[in-house]
Amino acid sequence: MALIEQILRQAINPFDSVNFRPGNFWQETQDRALTVDSIHREAIDRLAECLAWVEGDRRTRTILLCGDSGAGKSHLLDRLKQHFNDRAFFAYIGPWPDREFLWRHILRNTVDSLLKVPDGQQESQLLIWLKSFSIFQQRSLLDRLLGDRKAFIRKLRETYPSDLYNANEFLGVLYDLLDPEFFWLASDWLRGENLDDEDLKTLRVRQPIETEDAAQKVLANFGRISADTQPIVLCFDNLDCIAGTPEGTVNLQSLLNCNSTIHNEKLKNFLIIISLITDTAYNYVDRLQPSDLARIDSQIVLKPIRLSQVEELYAARLHPLHQQANPQPSSPIFPLTRQLLDCHFPGQKTNPRNALELGRKVIFEYKTGKAIESEDILPAFKLVWLQALQKTEKRVTRIRQFSSVELMQMLYKVGKALQIDRLATKFLPNPRYTHYSLSYENGDGKIGIVWMEDPNLTSFFYLMKACEDARDRSLCCGLKLVRSERLGVQENKGYKLYQTLFDRHSHLSPSLESIGYLVTYQNLFHAAGVGELVVGNRTPDIDSLERLTRESKVLFHCPLLQDLGWVRGDSIVSLEDRLLDFLIDLIATQQLIGRQVLIEKAMERFTELDAIEIDRAIDRMSGEARIQILDPTADQHSQLICFEKELKF
Repeated sequence: MALIEQILRQAINPFDSVNFRPGNFWQETQDRALTVDSIHREAIDRLAECLAWVEGDRRTRTILLCGDSGAGKSHLLDRLKQHFNDRAFFAYIGPWPDREFLWRHILRNTVDSLLKVPDGQQESQLLIWLKSFSIFQQRSLLDRLLGDRKAFIRKLRETYPSDLYNANEFLGVLYDLLDPEFFWLASDWLRGENLDDEDLKTLRVRQPIETEDAAQKVLANFGRISADTQPIVLCFDNLDCIAGTPEGTVNLQSLLNCNSTIHNEKLKNFLIIISLITDTAYNYVDRLQPSDLARIDSQIVLKPIRLSQVEELYAARLHPLHQQANPQPSSPIFPLTRQLLDCHFPGQKTNPRNALELGRKVIFEYKTGKAIESEDILPAFKLVWLQALQKTEKRVTRIRQFSSVELMQMLYKVGKALQIDRLATKFLPNPRYTHYSLSYENGDGKIGIVWMEDPNLTSFFYLMKACEDARDRSLCCGLKLVRSERLGVQENKGYKLYQTLFDRHSHLSPSLESIGYLVTYQNLFHAAGVGELVVGNRTPDIDSLERLTRESKVLFHCPLLQDLGWVRGDSIVSLEDRLLDFLIDLIATQQLIGRQVLIEKAMERFTELDAIEIDRAIDRMSGEARIQILDPTADQHSQLICFEKELKF
């Protein structure tokens, strides 16, 4: 075993900012070994108490969760799910693309979350919720009902006589959830997918959930048949970056209207948690209507953490490295000290992010023997991007995971980052389809883009009519259609119109790879918007994120953006070039790293490569004087790599 000093110099900084970014608790897996239970314990206990109230009387409650940027609000929501997923169903609801689609956004995100499988379970939250109905406890009755759709619907209507919206169709779709052949189709209808006519016939429903009113009422159904089920916890997070008012403040009124509607209609069994930065909440409270304030049952503010808790936080992150050392360090937070904390935080309190950033700074200085001066955060951003992109690629399995409105908003945000000339949303004049469009200027004039992935061909026909109207009114000099879903056949009116409006050059079929780029940027955009994106030693805002995105050219290999002519880049980048970029960026952010650790981290990122291939790449960079191997004659496991010759130990 090695000395702790050697281990720290070889290792990745355990406080590396790549791992700071929180997010959707169904997508971002937090390392439980790094969680300090005492941090925000009071807030967890209060939320548990609120959940117990809902369990007791089924009355919906709304909690306003506030905390400074970096206080750990998203992490707290994840801890809440970890602790209580056996007592409640959890839904994560992030920022909405347009307030005119808010109910549909809430419904879609709620069902998406209910489709997740909790830890230790074999079935999704949605099936667990459905099978908690009282009829599922009566085995002999259930056996008869599962073979008879009409009897199943009739029995549920008798059991839950409350006024369900579109009861026969809604309960019929619940019946289809129990059949593996129809489960995903039924789930898509519940999510609000604009299904085609054949799929609607299969489910025996007349129409999709395509209006705000319908989405609100379907969500209400979950609350009206909830007497036998566990509560549903709706967690609204990262809301500080939603579209603001003309005065420049965050516009929360639409969400508060939804919250009031849920309470006014006495929908049962929901615990609604609205997470906001403290300043956002306090600046907005004067704008609240008294009726909206009355619908917030409790406010929980995350307090700064004590220095003893900071020590626990440090110990949790340093423990894996300390375990490798012989002899064991004298302090569980070595090389950090309590005296250092007292000096940096004389008030004896701080927030978790500030504590972690201090840890990163001290470890960096300990590893390199020099202070952080002007840090180039571009390599750190490229690593943050790569990690986020790889996570996105694992979870994005189909384009229709996202609504067409969401996809168009993602494209718009990326266009803004790329400084596309005169970029504007809502290009189509038809109010129903304007949200599926944007426009921009190129050398020839205004170009319109429409993007709809709804499989319903009737909706596609009316979209084509809206495009035809825009063309006939000379609203643009060119139109581009983005769509991967089918276009119909020769006999379809929509397809005929499509042929008159678009050719193979103006119809772009996006790939999952392209969606991965757009979703990754949106996730970073949301994190930057609420002050939760940490890159190196900085917390970039949206303007800084856009600048980093342009300078790093991380979007230049997105096929859709290349097809649109928004970026110019090679469609294929060699594996060797990607590996070399990664190695250089990792060395740049760490300044000093063990050769074996560098190989292991590269193998985690590039699973198709083995250690020998990565080792050769390191030798090549050394031979080209791009990096320095400080002790080339030492055993490979003891070698240190850096950029600067003066780093010698």
